[in-house]
Amino acid sequence: MNARTKSRNAPQDPSPFRVEAAPLPRAKFSDPERTAAGEPRATVPLTRLETLWINTGTLCNLACATCYIESSPTNDALIYISAADVAEFLRQAGRAGTREIGFTGGEPFMNPDFVPMLGDALEGGFDALVLTNAMRPMRRHEEALLALRERHGDRLTLRVSLDHHTRQVHEGERGSNTWQVAMDGLHWLSEAGFSLAVAGRLLPGEGEPEARRAYADLFAKEGIAVDALDPARLVLFPEMDETKDIAEITTACWDILGKSPADIMCTTSRMVVHRKGEEAPRVAACTLIPHDPGFDMGGDLGEASRSVSLNHPHCARFCVLGGASCSA
Repeated sequence: MNARTKSRNAPQDPSPFRVEAAPLPRAKFSDPERTAAGEPRATVPLTRLETLWINTGTLCNLACATCYIESSPTNDALIYISAADVAEFLRQAGRAGTREIGFTGGEPFMNPDFVPMLGDALEGGFDALVLTNAMRPMRRHEEALLALRERHGDRLTLRVSLDHHTRQVHEGERGSNTWQVAMDGLHWLSEAGFSLAVAGRLLPGEGEPEARRAYADLFAKEGIAVDALDPARLVLFPEMDETKDIAEITTACWDILGKSPADIMCTTSRMVVHRKGEEAPRVAACTLIPHDPGFDMGGDLGEASRSVSLNHPHCARFCVLGGASCSA
């Protein structure tokens, strides 16, 4: 476990979602232009900034076994971003024609400025997508959330992390006594009429159709208003582990795999982060890779419009081969 993620609250057993693969060879993902075999590395252009993600900070009320961004109650590698800084990026996003502002963390509701910045995004005419675990930090803001829903309706969507359709696996990843608290939050959001989505994960060997059916059964049993057959309402993520071997993506892979750069989320999105020790927020290419300097795109959205080299295991395992995206 990385030093940033160590916490007494973390599950003690290995993650049920762990990747089983050989260690990543050191030569891979070391050159932004060429793979270890010397082939030209694939790149992805920004065609339009459809979604601007705001990372509210890496502090979280949980310390999951395999958090891709290493959030925990002690990790402030990404500090709380301020509403004033976010307001400037909202202005830039408005000029860029951005449709959606996504908020992620950490747990966004732990940031003291989060509710004001969420209101600013909605008042600015953007759709807003909030990634949350729906636990106590969110529940402290029920009155404010109800007011935002009343004013902005379905332009506000909350996507709740429910890692699996079974309590055992969910708590194997997130820790004991986390299932019912998350379910209580889901019930509250559903009963209050929020635009609601769920994010889950696939176990090794678990097929997407069977997982969707199991989530559908759970939602029907619990009376939760989420359509598990709608990929925008139940997002199922593949696993990530940057230490495990995976194929590098070359320019020839697009034709081999029958895919296009347009399928990859960095063709339509960027993320704003405020790294600890830096004077101001910066723009990262991707929601998944906030710390790697090779994916730092500059201090504003204009600088961040250049192409992204797929020079990281997450690019391969999650985006290209996994076919996943953090946006709907």
